[in-house]
Amino acid sequence: MTTDAPESTETRYSISNNVSYLYQVYCSYMLVYKNDTKADGFFDPELLKKSLNILVRQYYKPVAGWFQVSGEDIDVVFDSNKFNDPPITTQTLDIDYETVSRHVYDSNIELLVPAAPSGVIKPENPNIPMFLVKATYLESNEAVVLGVTYHHSLMDGTAFWMFMANWSALCKQLHGQSNLTEFDLPYPPTFGFPDIGHLHDPSKTFEHPEYSLVDADQCFKEFQPGAENIVETILEVSVEQQHALRQQARDIGVSFTELLCAVLWKGTNGLRLELNPEIGSESSLYSCAVNPRARVGVSSSLCASPVINTSCERTVSEIAALDLRDIARLVHEAIDKCSGDYLFSSFDFLHQQRKQELYDERNNQIGKKLMLVYVCRKPVKCTVSSSRTFPIYNTDYGFGAPEYVRPPFLPFDGCMRIWPTPLYDARSSKAPLQIYVSLPENVDLSQSPLLAQFKCCAN
Repeated sequence: MTTDAPESTETRYSISNNVSYLYQVYCSYMLVYKNDTKADGFFDPELLKKSLNILVRQYYKPVAGWFQVSGEDIDVVFDSNKFNDPPITTQTLDIDYETVSRHVYDSNIELLVPAAPSGVIKPENPNIPMFLVKATYLESNEAVVLGVTYHHSLMDGTAFWMFMANWSALCKQLHGQSNLTEFDLPYPPTFGFPDIGHLHDPSKTFEHPEYSLVDADQCFKEFQPGAENIVETILEVSVEQQHALRQQARDIGVSFTELLCAVLWKGTNGLRLELNPEIGSESSLYSCAVNPRARVGVSSSLCASPVINTSCERTVSEIAALDLRDIARLVHEAIDKCSGDYLFSSFDFLHQQRKQELYDERNNQIGKKLMLVYVCRKPVKCTVSSSRTFPIYNTDYGFGAPEYVRPPFLPFDGCMRIWPTPLYDARSSKAPLQIYVSLPENVDLSQSPLLAQFKCCAN
C-alpha cells in the first residue's frame, strides 16, 4: 500500500541575488501619536496585536518566517501552518508628553524601541525575528510612541514603509468594524525578487566601486561605529529653498535630490579640507542607495530588499575645485548608471563574491571579504539615503497621523538622511524637508557657505 506524500505547506524564496547578505542589520524608527483629547482606548494594545497578526498571516507571511542558510544560498522560508508572529511588547511610563518627545528627538532607542538580537544570518542563528514592536503608553494618556524594528535583509525602506502604511490602514478598518475579514490595503505586496537574467548584456562590463574588499578580520556584517565622536545635526530645507533648488536642478538637467546631494557633498567636503588641508590628495566619496524596482519593471510594492548602492569618488581637492553644477552631474551619472544590466552585474558580482567567501571559510583560508564602501574609513564621505517619497506620515491607525516620526541616529561618519516633515508632499514641496547629518563633533556645518543657508534645528 502506498500513500501520497502530504502536500508541503512551506514556501521559500531566495534573497541571495542582492545585497541582503551585506545588510544583516536591524533598522529602527519611532512614531509619536498625540492624544489631544486624552480619549480612552487610544491605541488599544489588543487592537494593535490583532491587526498586526492579521496583516502578517493574510498578506505578509514572510514576516512570520525565518532565514535559512544552505551553502551559498540564503532563503526566506515561511509555513502556512506555522506562524512566528511578530512580538509586540508594551510599557507605561510616568512621564509627560514633552519628556517622551525629548526622548524621541534624542533617539533614545534603549527606552522606546524593542531590543533586537544579532541580525547576522548564519545556520546557528536560525530564529531571527523579522519585525518587532514596542508600544509606549503614558500614565497621563497624552500620547503613544510606537517603536518598530525590522530586519533589512527582508525589507528595504520602500517595502518597510509600505508595510507600515498597510498595517495602519488595516488597523483603522478593524477599529471601525472589528469583525472584518477582508481589507483594502493601499499597497498590496508581492514577494520574491524575479529573475533578471534577461537584462544581462554580455557586451557590457562594469566596475563596482560601491563595494570594497577588506581583510576578513576587518569585515563586519553588522555596522560598527568608528573611533570618532559622531554627532547628529538636523538641517531644515524651507519651502522657498526647495523651489529655488528645483529650478536650479532643472537648469542643470538633474533631479532635485541629485542637486541636494551635491550641495551636501561639496559643503561637507570643504569643511573637512579646511580642518585638515593635508587630505587634499585623498579620497572624497559620494554614495547612495538606489531603489531599482522601476528600472527593472517589477512592482513598486515588491516586499524585498533589492536596493543597490552606487558611488562616485574623486580627490578632496577636486571636489573643492569643482563648481556645484559639475558635482551635481557627477551625482546624476552615479545614479543614472543603475540600469537593468548594471543591476544584473551588481547581483552577479555579489553572488560570486559570496561563493568565494564560503570557499575560503570551508578551506580554512584567510581571504578577502566584501563590505559596502561607505562603511570603510575614508577622509571624506557623503552617504545619502532619501526617504522623502515614502508614505511615512500615511500611518493613521484610526487615531490620527503621527505628530513626528524619528529616523534612527546613524553614528557613522558622513551618513545623511533626507527626511520628510509631517505635511511634506514630494510632488509639491508645500512643507519643509529635513536632513539628518552625522559627522565628527568638530565639523561645524554653519561654517559652510553652502550649508549655512539651511536652518539648523535643535536636537
